[in-house]
Amino acid sequence: MKKVLISGGTGLIGKELSKRFLSLGIPVNILSRNPRAENHYFWDIDKKLMDEKALEGVTHIIHLAGAGIADKRWSKERKQEIIASRVDSADLLFSYAQKLQVKLSGFISASGIGYYGATTSEKIYTEEDNPAKDYISNVCIAWENASKQFEKLGATISVFRTGIVLSKKGGALQKMNTPVFVAPIGSGKQYMPWIHINDLCDMYTMSVTESNFSGIYNAVAPEHQTNTNFTAILGKMQNKLVSPVAIPATIFKLAFGELSCILLDGSRVSATKICKKHQFKHRDLQSALANIFK
Repeated sequence: MKKVLISGGTGLIGKELSKRFLSLGIPVNILSRNPRAENHYFWDIDKKLMDEKALEGVTHIIHLAGAGIADKRWSKERKQEIIASRVDSADLLFSYAQKLQVKLSGFISASGIGYYGATTSEKIYTEEDNPAKDYISNVCIAWENASKQFEKLGATISVFRTGIVLSKKGGALQKMNTPVFVAPIGSGKQYMPWIHINDLCDMYTMSVTESNFSGIYNAVAPEHQTNTNFTAILGKMQNKLVSPVAIPATIFKLAFGELSCILLDGSRVSATKICKKHQFKHRDLQSALANIFK
């Protein structure tokens, strides 16, 4: 019988995944600093502590834990926290799983399209492309490398390099969808690889329920949208004024510092590989937003 342990299970994606698995009759354990439910178990990454009961009977670990990349300015300390929260948490999971001799079938990790760097270009990046050489790509490299150690336990490894997750319950869309009007930012030419949360959760579910699912996948919709196009469609769907003038890049650079690069730059990312595994419910942005705002 399959049983899933989710790190970062109290976040946007983790909550939705938990509901999915439970609806399929697959038990779920959640790791939390403040356990408040029967299936929630304590862990403390800094102190390298975890309730061993969290791993009892677990066949698959889904690793979503990590400090929000866009939540705060990237100070030196924040940069270290972003990487450590992903890598140290994976190391903690591995050390306990190894100690307890957990028979894992799969380890599934989140990652990001930032692997390819924060750049604007016409290139369409595939899973075979090399990583960039900037901070955000280094985060993704370390994140993905941390998952490889679970091969020592005989687990199949799956990694999802995820774009902007669209959901009615929060996340990036909530921040973009301002009350009165919407506006493109910077040049507006930067691409915004995105995915509807339902499609993303379908992928994670498949990685647990299908025995032949493994490898690295770009978790993005097949459609490519620039920031200008994205903003126009969002405004139309919400009957909001779309500013004809973009918010200058300098404002974001002043407000967010180095972090602004992930807002002002972005390339196209290929969904060809995941399309061979997954049939998208929402292949285009209009369909995705119609579902969210219905």
